[in-house]
Amino acid sequence: MVTKPVNAVRFALVLVVCAVAAPAETHVYVGQLGATSALIAWGDTNGTGNENTIGRDSRSMGHARLQIGGQTIETDRNWAEVHNLTPDTAYPYDVTVNGKKIGDGSIRTHPAKSTSLTFFVLGDFGTGDSYQHAIADAMIREFEKREQSASPVRFVITVGDNIYADTNLGYIIMRSGSQDKDWEKKLFGPYGELMRHIPFLPSLGNHDGNSSENRADLTTYMDNFFFPENKPARWYEFSYGGLADFFALDSTENTTAGHPAPIYYPGGEESNWLQKALAASTAPWKIPYFHHPPFNAGPGHGASSNVLRHWLDMFQQDGVKVVFSGHEHNFQFSEDSAATGHIRYIVSGAGGELRPASVLATMSAAHIEGWAPQRHFCVVEIEGTSMHITPISSEPVVVRGPNGAVIPMPIIVNLK
Repeated sequence: MVTKPVNAVRFALVLVVCAVAAPAETHVYVGQLGATSALIAWGDTNGTGNENTIGRDSRSMGHARLQIGGQTIETDRNWAEVHNLTPDTAYPYDVTVNGKKIGDGSIRTHPAKSTSLTFFVLGDFGTGDSYQHAIADAMIREFEKREQSASPVRFVITVGDNIYADTNLGYIIMRSGSQDKDWEKKLFGPYGELMRHIPFLPSLGNHDGNSSENRADLTTYMDNFFFPENKPARWYEFSYGGLADFFALDSTENTTAGHPAPIYYPGGEESNWLQKALAASTAPWKIPYFHHPPFNAGPGHGASSNVLRHWLDMFQQDGVKVVFSGHEHNFQFSEDSAATGHIRYIVSGAGGELRPASVLATMSAAHIEGWAPQRHFCVVEIEGTSMHITPISSEPVVVRGPNGAVIPMPIIVNLK
């Protein structure tokens, strides 16, 4: 069993200064989804102390049965995989534990081959406040609007900072995601309805570990999300219908031991893996996503193009046309120019957090073409060789250029 430790002093201080947690519930959610297989998970956020009650290695709730597509999968774990499903087919499912139904949902398997895809991009979101919930509600509405269409939403990719601490004073960090109960109001509660149907495919942010918060946040992140081949991973690749290969990368300094340190440097394990994976990809669309934006007009953070130059060179060499990041708490998109390697770099870092100060004066020098100071998520639609990217909020999103003029959405990216 994975242990999710908590500092005893910080735990005691929670009673004094931390907001009261949202009520814990039992959740059933989609961990992974493919053309012929699915992974369905369940658990609750009722644990006390460092108890692991939801996720890959969580304490068993009891003998469970997953029923889906005429199959019954029995297990004593809090998740089950089902195989031999038909591609691009809708399947209702339900889960019972110790003879009692605890939840249900429905999935739609991926097509074996496809020329179209719709997915969501979400970043910097796990605040647990009403602003996050408003964006989560907008995501659910958008999902439901498209559910029975020819372009249903297939998954959510996250660009980091999946969970924020309630209190972060440097030496006092509380409810940061190190314990399962932290995740109720910041993930499973807001997105519970969405997660019954599609998986979240995350990447790490600095607030998901000891780069900015608790080391144990990373352990819990690796347990609560599910990854390709059911192997916890800080970086990984997955494919959709021969159309797109996605590369979830770790641009953080989170560590499992010792002081925070970069994992993304040239010649390191991650960068060597990325070089090989990009070169081996034969998909028309190659889509990297990670937390720290290579091009960024601010106002709170700088650009990562210098420290990630080796990644940017790989992207340009291997035909990448679009990259998604977060970290800066607004919406931005880069120029398609020689300075950016003719790649659109999208910043979508305001799924819950927001930094609204104007960046109009710094956009041109930063090679940023458009900006919106609003909480949002992105809908990404691929049709063949064309991609449309639209930021959506609980209110109309207004994107402006460096001169203040409104830029109509969506952003269009073409392979040719």
